[in-house]
Amino acid sequence: MEGRRPESRPHGCGRGLGPESPAAPGAAGRRPFGSPKRKGTRAMKLRILFIAGAIAASAHASAQQAIVPMEGPTLRAPRLTQFDVTSGQYSLLELRLKGFEMFCTPFNRFDGYGDGLVDPADPISPGGRPTTSAGWLRANGLDAQSCFECHGIVSNLMIPPRFGVGGAGAIAATSFPGLTHCDIPDNNANGVAENNGRMINPVALFGSGGVELLAKEMTSELQSLKVKARTFPGLNVELVTHGVNFGTIRYIEATEDFETSNVVGIEPDLVVRPFGRKGEFSSIRDFAIGAFEMHFGMQPAEVVGRDMDPDGDNVVNEVFPGELSAIHIYLANLERPREMHDDRPAVQRGRQVFMEMGCAACHIPEMRTVNTSLPISFPEVPTDPCENIYMRIDLVNGSAGFEPDGEGGILVPLFSDLKRHDMGPELAETAGVPLDPYFITAKLWGVAGSAPYLHDGRAMTLREAIEMHGGEAAPAAAAFAATTPQDQENLLIFLRTLRAPAKPNADLQP
Repeated sequence: MEGRRPESRPHGCGRGLGPESPAAPGAAGRRPFGSPKRKGTRAMKLRILFIAGAIAASAHASAQQAIVPMEGPTLRAPRLTQFDVTSGQYSLLELRLKGFEMFCTPFNRFDGYGDGLVDPADPISPGGRPTTSAGWLRANGLDAQSCFECHGIVSNLMIPPRFGVGGAGAIAATSFPGLTHCDIPDNNANGVAENNGRMINPVALFGSGGVELLAKEMTSELQSLKVKARTFPGLNVELVTHGVNFGTIRYIEATEDFETSNVVGIEPDLVVRPFGRKGEFSSIRDFAIGAFEMHFGMQPAEVVGRDMDPDGDNVVNEVFPGELSAIHIYLANLERPREMHDDRPAVQRGRQVFMEMGCAACHIPEMRTVNTSLPISFPEVPTDPCENIYMRIDLVNGSAGFEPDGEGGILVPLFSDLKRHDMGPELAETAGVPLDPYFITAKLWGVAGSAPYLHDGRAMTLREAIEMHGGEAAPAAAAFAATTPQDQENLLIFLRTLRAPAKPNADLQP
């Protein structure tokens, strides 16, 4: 299960996952389940408005800097444009620092925080949601001012915990997208406040660059297999990449369409989306766009169009493409989690138990990439990671610190297969959609200090998390229950060696 590697390089991309190219228009993939519907979203061609250079207009009132700090827009002029990012005027360290600052900025209404008038036809999606009298909502978004509020715990193995930018979130940081009903009075008298939304506990973001590279390589290879299916109509093509099986696909010549009923663990478009509890977002940038819309009510200009104000809050260009690129660059360079070197027999036996119980079938301890550099693009084309690359990030020699595999790629010890699995009715969400019980395999690197566990934080200990596994993971949970108390303890001791980085962002802070 360890050290999985593709047999050949991904289709269409060389060692650098495609040549570096100027930004050009592209077509976005279909939005997957679980991501917020984007009000005012225009066709991808709107994005080409930003390719030539800077966005001229600033957010409302940003030209007039507040005399008193924090009493005006926190996004101060001059704003970072995509031209600034690609022109070479800033070093990688400076761009990382700008992304770091953007991640920690507490946005306010001068920046475009919040939605506009309530949309009676759709009061749930970002853009026209009602708020409390205080101007925020908490249930269904508008629940934070900065990214750092929800991603700020590096490790809670000690008391007090070790805080840091890019970490996980406590139970208080859990978000509730799509929630319109919660049975707080317990009208059903079952002891459960039943609800119809989702509950998402924030995960740590360390090592995101390696995760994105792995996902892009997997996507590229799956798209190659899709081309193969079209070349040979009627042939069932196995969708196996980097050792992960996503079922089969077949092209039907008579209907000129693909038969995708046997595609499993991924959307029919064959895009690996490694971010989000449901596997909703194909890249860090995609993830950040969804977060800005959901949590802050801030509409990225590349989504709604330059100088456009779909949410009617009198603020345009709320998030510049360059600012999203800075966040992308910052998070892609975040240091990876580490496995402690521990020769104790209990640790070694715990790792063996992890393999024997079948945990590693989904929580693959280590995967390998073909490349060592992550290509990042604007605009992004989810089905083609080689499009519109404007920068490559060295994941070995830079701050991310991944180990080379000796064959031109890197080792990504994420303990995941980046695939969705049915986790059974007990863990299923209640949004009323077919994918309610499906979740992407959680990445276990750094798991030791990232409690609470599972998608909604319901498991406060690792033992509870294991015991709550159902559906496809039920056999592993049963094996854990059936093993000896000593081996249960050994497994937990092993998992405690999977740690977050000791000092993330060390070179970005005074």
